Amino acid sequence: MGKPESRRLMLKSEIPAFVEAVIEAGCDICAIGHDCYVLGDLEEMDAAADELERIGEKFGDRDFLLREIVAYLRSIRRYLDPGSPAQHWRENAKLH
Repeated sequence: MGKPESRRLMLKSEIPAFVEAVIEAGCDICAIGHDCYVLGDLEEMDAAADELERIGEKFGDRDFLLREIVAYLRSIRRYLDPGSPAQHWRENAKLH
């Protein structure tokens, strides 16, 4: 058995470019609360599967940047908080 390939680690400075790439792929990425994010709904992710795979290869492993990605998404108001009356992240501007 061969040695497993090491995957590049995404840099914190690449978070805005990563988010933009996911949006350009047609996915509505947003943070959920303060410790989770989703790339989009299942239909969006299915339609963009090939592009999301390329994005994953380009940016590399980002799991360790989870909180930083969430913080960035919240800073650009792409978030939903559990229990919020908002049904979509775009409604945050109306609620605040």
